[in-house]
Amino acid sequence: MSTEIQQRPIVYGRDIEPGQVFGLSEFTLTKEELVAFAERWDPQGFHVDEDVADAGVYGGLIASGVQTFAILQRLSVLDVYDHWAVIAGKSMRDVAFLRPVRPGDTLTGSLTVTDVAFDDRNRALVEVDGELTVDGKPVMSVHMASYVHAAPPLRAD
Repeated sequence: MSTEIQQRPIVYGRDIEPGQVFGLSEFTLTKEELVAFAERWDPQGFHVDEDVADAGVYGGLIASGVQTFAILQRLSVLDVYDHWAVIAGKSMRDVAFLRPVRPGDTLTGSLTVTDVAFDDRNRALVEVDGELTVDGKPVMSVHMASYVHAAPPLRAD
């Protein structure tokens, strides 16, 4: 058995094409993680208090939208962006929370490349539609754009 870690080659903007779909791995959200995040960042009753949540319109605890987006970001980085020559994020828009995320839900999803635009600074602006699902049903969608090195930098040897 090998203990070597297989490294994927770095993906540059020149290697990314509109229409490409990148599947994301899974993340199961525990009740403890949901409540701890909400207590710190979004302490509304339906996120942090079971009695309030049970009596409310959702019929139980639900994750903060901010946490749901953070899960998408984590999966996107681990499965896609960590392997791209990313320079920086540029924008996100059209964020939509489509269904509540609950304790015990296993989230997965995808990134679909919608556009790649090159500039004269060896950069590509890569736009993607991101989606998170639970049991095949969408719970969140967003459009994101990031700058990626278009190609490896030229070396002055």
